[in-house]
Amino acid sequence: MNRNKASSDLTDSLFKAILSLSDLEECRRFFEDLCTISEMRSMAQRWEVASLLDSGVTFHTIAEATGASTTTISRVNRCLLYGADGYRLALERMKEEKEP
Repeated sequence: MNRNKASSDLTDSLFKAILSLSDLEECRRFFEDLCTISEMRSMAQRWEVASLLDSGVTFHTIAEATGASTTTISRVNRCLLYGADGYRLALERMKEEKEP
């Protein structure tokens, strides 16, 4: 088995495990076991940056509000503009959940 296929199988298995979780508490418990505190903070920060960028907040304001580096903000912005649309999909679904 080549490395890319093994990596794909491993990540697919992880994604299937995540999709098997049924609520916020199960998800929280799974990620608490899976990730270090630092990894969780980094992912949460990137998600916050994506949300703020989507709302039109400037890089400077985001950096001040979140403590994220301009490199992180630029990377998230690049993903929003040219990435796989994962952030965009999740942001749109979160907006739909908020609508009455």
